[in-house]
Amino acid sequence: MRNTVLIADDHTLMLDGLTRLLAPEYDVVGVATNGRSLLEEAQRLRPDVIVVDVGMPEMNGIEAARRLAKTLPSSRVVFVTQQLAPEYLRAAFAAGARAYVAKQSAASELIEAIRIVLAGRYYVTPLAGSEPARIANLDPTQNPAELFGSKLTPRQREVLQLVAEGKSTKEISATLGVSTKTVEFHRNSLMDELGVRTIAELTRYAISQGMVNA
Repeated sequence: MRNTVLIADDHTLMLDGLTRLLAPEYDVVGVATNGRSLLEEAQRLRPDVIVVDVGMPEMNGIEAARRLAKTLPSSRVVFVTQQLAPEYLRAAFAAGARAYVAKQSAASELIEAIRIVLAGRYYVTPLAGSEPARIANLDPTQNPAELFGSKLTPRQREVLQLVAEGKSTKEISATLGVSTKTVEFHRNSLMDELGVRTIAELTRYAISQGMVNA
């Protein structure tokens, strides 16, 4: 019986390309175009492997991976992304990723990366510079989140991404199903926590953390 894969990317051409690439080896059981639909599809399909991009609307891939690590710990998360800076890499593995593949080399790396994570090991693209050896050689029993932590709460990260995407307080309230006062509370606490004073500064921080694209 073949292993199952769910793919998440907000670009249709990339979804189609990854599906064609993986179909000969794995059963591609579904696709998603944003982080929230990824969580829903993952719960419904419970795939063996989840292939996800870092930058996605509504909820970025790193935050989605963090939640999947709690709700579907048996699903291995594999990032396929153009973001190769060390901070993105560390954030992905802190969130529970098992592999990190560069989009530009996905055709040659992705299938092997999935084989490696299904065997219980880590994989990092050689294009990521000096970081791969540190992560790929981790003991499989060691949690990378112990090395690369995050100081924000899950709700703060949700609000931060939506603020950085330019959503209004009312839009964020509707998306998260909370009151506008709750949104304002989280936004203000974010500013205090991060030591910033403006939405522009919050947005720059979100970009630096891989939550939204520049």
